[in-house]
Amino acid sequence: MNNHSGDGRCIMRVFFHPGPERQDDQDALFGQLVTLVEDFTPRFQSRPQDLAVDLDLTGALRYLDRTPYEAAQVLALRALALHGVATTIGAGPSVMVAAMAAELTPPGRITVIDPDPDAVEAFLRPQPTALLPGVGPATARTLKRFGIRCVGELADTPPATLARILGATPARELHTLAHGVDERPVQREVLVRSTTCSHRFDTDELDPAQHHRALLALADELGQRLRASNEVCRGLAIVVRYAGHSSTTRSRRLPEATARTTALTRTSLDLYWSLGLQRARVRSFALRAEGLAPAHEAFHQVLLDPADDKQRRIEAVADAARRKFGPHAIRPATLADPPVTARGAGRHRTV
Repeated sequence: MNNHSGDGRCIMRVFFHPGPERQDDQDALFGQLVTLVEDFTPRFQSRPQDLAVDLDLTGALRYLDRTPYEAAQVLALRALALHGVATTIGAGPSVMVAAMAAELTPPGRITVIDPDPDAVEAFLRPQPTALLPGVGPATARTLKRFGIRCVGELADTPPATLARILGATPARELHTLAHGVDERPVQREVLVRSTTCSHRFDTDELDPAQHHRALLALADELGQRLRASNEVCRGLAIVVRYAGHSSTTRSRRLPEATARTTALTRTSLDLYWSLGLQRARVRSFALRAEGLAPAHEAFHQVLLDPADDKQRRIEAVADAARRKFGPHAIRPATLADPPVTARGAGRHRTV
């Protein structure tokens, strides 16, 4: 699959892999890596929650005088030489194909899918349906019950049959994607400042109690970080990555801008339960506070509730103790024994 065809549309997804020694400065590092991407094309879209970026090289390849594979090699070499960061790169004629290629590529390698329709079909057909955009665990389970496990089987299923299984609109969209048609553009967006905590399990985790525990730890860390920087967030998003390489994102606008751990915990758990995960093998969670603003600009709804005032005072005392004795001096009782030590806990980035 590592071919050198330079014809047709060329989309590239790049995953960056900073070493553990760079965890504390991922914010600045990701910004530097995005600047590196700008040397290749002005048409790119950052994906900070995944430490990834999408590039549209369709018009840039002639200027660069490179094939897609050669351009990927140059980008990977520069990221490693200038920033000490390894990459995983997938490229193809659409955002979907590039993303799937990158997900299936071993770390540090490059996969380029030729834009020829036969090559795209050969790549897509054996892949699990869960890799398609919009196919979460529930949809994948539904398709599997009807014997549809891979993209090829989905493509071969009559649209009318899919409509009875999934509904008219999802069936039409997935049937189109299964045939390799994805016209979504790479859009450069002005990113609203956000900050993200991520938690990666040592093994794919089935236990909802462990999911719940991880989200409590992330909400607690997120609240501490916002209060330490005198900031509040206007929205919260949860990103769940599964064992089958697929992911689901849910977001919600908060009733009021906040840095309260209790509010962040309540919202994160609401988002989690709204996913309706049943026996889902979760690889990692990311909790992202969106729309950050200075705390002094936030409006707080005054409640005539002694418990609310007490909770705020407890939070202030706990923060003071953490500043003096360290971030883990005071923790929620649920997390006190044993401590959360899953790989990835404590990683964060702000963009």
